[in-house]
Amino acid sequence: MKTKQFIVGLTLSAILGGGVAVGSYKLLENEAPAATSAEQQPMVRYTSDMRSSNVIVPEGLNFVKAAQVTTPTVVHVMTEYSVRSSDRYSSPMDPFLREFFGDGFGQRIPRGPQLGSGSGVIVASNGYIVTNNHVIDQADKIEVVLDDKRKFEATLVGSDPTTDIALLKINADQLPAIRYGNSDELQVGEWVLAVGNPMNLTSTVTAGIVSAKGRNINILRTSQNRDMSIESFIQTDAAVNPGNSGGALVNLNGDLVGINTAIASQTGSFAGYSFAVPSAIVSKVVDDLLKYGEVQRALLGATIQEIDATFAKENDIKTLNGVYIAGVEENSGAKEAGLRKGDVITAVNDVAVAKSSQLLEQIARYRPGDKVKIAYLREGKERNATVMLKNRNYSTELVKRSNAKAVSFDGATFEPVSKQEMSKLGIDGGAKITGVRNSKFRDTGMKDGFIITRIDRYQVNEPADVEKHLKNFDNGVVYIEGVYPDGLKAYYPIGKG
Repeated sequence: MKTKQFIVGLTLSAILGGGVAVGSYKLLENEAPAATSAEQQPMVRYTSDMRSSNVIVPEGLNFVKAAQVTTPTVVHVMTEYSVRSSDRYSSPMDPFLREFFGDGFGQRIPRGPQLGSGSGVIVASNGYIVTNNHVIDQADKIEVVLDDKRKFEATLVGSDPTTDIALLKINADQLPAIRYGNSDELQVGEWVLAVGNPMNLTSTVTAGIVSAKGRNINILRTSQNRDMSIESFIQTDAAVNPGNSGGALVNLNGDLVGINTAIASQTGSFAGYSFAVPSAIVSKVVDDLLKYGEVQRALLGATIQEIDATFAKENDIKTLNGVYIAGVEENSGAKEAGLRKGDVITAVNDVAVAKSSQLLEQIARYRPGDKVKIAYLREGKERNATVMLKNRNYSTELVKRSNAKAVSFDGATFEPVSKQEMSKLGIDGGAKITGVRNSKFRDTGMKDGFIITRIDRYQVNEPADVEKHLKNFDNGVVYIEGVYPDGLKAYYPIGKG
């Protein structure tokens, strides 16, 4: 009986002790300060300390060297955006409408700036940095924080939405720069590291393997670049989260093989796969932006289609490893080289292409005027053709950004628009007006800072276009369309004659 009582007492003591422990934990838990936001206070859990131990790393599988080489070259890109209300047009009727609806008609409600962040990679010691276009797109202000905590304001050199690559410049020198690796030599199953600033956790390194190459996930395709986007991503299982965009994907030598761009997730956080733009495309885009100010896009001039088993059977195609030509454009390089509907492209310059993303990636490496050798099948027979690649205007000319200069016309001054302001406002060019008060434009209601993007049916790309297009009108009313720096679109009539 005494033994039974002893056991019951011991059990009750254990239960009581456990309850006290849980209650104490809850008491401490309730006193913890609440997180201000998910971005500032990432969801973390404590882990117990473990004893140190000597670990033997297999030969060739040491991540330390790659991490040490890469981390100083990866930066934190911080952006600031003005919160804009929905777009609306301002017109000369606004003063009359305000008579009825009050002084607030057509005016924006001021709000605080919105912040964003991502990553970037230093590719030149004199301050050139690669990131994703979506990291800096339409930003009012771009700042870069280096690994050594120095902060710089960055300017946008240029961007390419079709590959989601942008190039920034900061006023600094003797910076640690990453070395390009050859993404073509990257193999499925090879170890890679992702380095970036996920969830504002700076200089974070994660490891994984290459899961696939040439992956198309339809993330870059928009109504504006539906036929121009290049998606041939490197897929990895290295953990990548929001904030990693624009960061480095490197091999075990610390060489840049990709720019981390996207994740496959149903929750918005990492869930197994991430995607990077191959370094072969990155280096070409950067080179174009530095040399020409614009990306030189070469086009084959053919509509292409994937081949699966069903399509191959229906069209009597003898292979699944190739890209079907569904149509050829007039005046294109493909047409001039003799390619036609029904041909199956199997290689570009001796590089095999089994799917559309691989073909687009290969063509994207060249510029208008370059010649490429195309291997293809026609009625089951192997053939070859040499194609002179052209631009979207069916020309072999390279497009260079003009060094636009300010011009004076009808008493006002028209200045070129910066690349960063174009990105912020989503425009391709324009002319910014100043000195309206002392000009013939004062009666229109136009204000200083207005960016003219169109005059009647003519697009305005630079200041000289304003004088050129307005001089063509002798009589009547001409409508001028454009946008203010805060995003407000407007149009104004101006009488001629």
